[in-house]
Amino acid sequence: MVEEYSDDIDNDLDDIESVGGTGELYEHFRVVVDKGQAMTRIDKYLFERIVNASRNRIQKAAEAGCVMANGKAVKSNYKVKPLDVITLMMDRPRYENEIIPEDIPLDIVYEDEALMVINKPAGLVVHPGHGNYTGTLVNAIAWHLKDNLDYDANDPQVGLVHRIDKDTSGLLVVAKTPDAKTSLGLQFFNKTTRRRYRALVWGIVEEDSGTIVGNIARNPRDRMQMAVFSDPEIGKHAVTHYNVIERIGYVTLVECILETGRTHQIRVHMKYIGHVLFNDERYGGHEILKGTHFSKYKQFVNNCFDICPRQALHAMTLGFKHPVTGEEVDFTSPLPEDMTLLIDKWRGYISNRELE
Repeated sequence: MVEEYSDDIDNDLDDIESVGGTGELYEHFRVVVDKGQAMTRIDKYLFERIVNASRNRIQKAAEAGCVMANGKAVKSNYKVKPLDVITLMMDRPRYENEIIPEDIPLDIVYEDEALMVINKPAGLVVHPGHGNYTGTLVNAIAWHLKDNLDYDANDPQVGLVHRIDKDTSGLLVVAKTPDAKTSLGLQFFNKTTRRRYRALVWGIVEEDSGTIVGNIARNPRDRMQMAVFSDPEIGKHAVTHYNVIERIGYVTLVECILETGRTHQIRVHMKYIGHVLFNDERYGGHEILKGTHFSKYKQFVNNCFDICPRQALHAMTLGFKHPVTGEEVDFTSPLPEDMTLLIDKWRGYISNRELE
């Protein structure tokens, strides 16, 4: 018998800290093992029962003291027995992800009865999660559609079809009906959508175009990062195509075309080929990775960091088949001001250097 909990428990597992201290613990998941259950490892047992949770994350939860059998912390190799009470404990209460409408401005590129296309600014979190339960794009959408009696912001059958990172700007599509979300979701799954990004990366990308193929999974040495793995059994298949738009001294402006949509895909794949996104703090792009050792150059780059204080990545175009009309539709969002100023500053620096 399983007590009903949110399917979003995978986010809890992402944010695990050791619970070995003396603070109060909170139950996030509970199951009573069936009488006829054969003895099996607890990590395997929970993997088959917790929606959206990987076995690796369950094992990390056990290492952190979060997985308990009959009130006692157990390791991953513990064999569950009939009528065991298995719980997942955290150092914070469960959060019920009720979406509260908030009056946050939206840049709506297109809207009809079935969907909306929104241009998200950098710095806006897309969806409520640990540490960001309010002030998100989803809260803003709930406000915009609060008078639409057919739209329930807390219904997973409607809403955002895909996501982009907090500090990435650009286009997202929102389904206003279950049929629209099903149609759009299948298009993303079948890789028939058209998504192009612009990114400024460190270093001169030598090839005019290329394709990066590499499985992506969470970095075992840093849970805040993703990484590329050559082992086909690790991570999820990911493909990114790129074209060079402009080489500007020690940086390159590239267009990235997503074939798949994995967490941090462009950021991780570009790092994998030696070209970290400019000012991508999580992946080391906030350091001076290319150029000279002169103090004047160091000051110039620091000024660039100030102009664009986030990873230089923008979801520029989005295309798909309209779920109602069947028409192929495409939308474009121009580069935001911070990236435009950043690129112009690099152009100016290189021009002035060439005149010296």
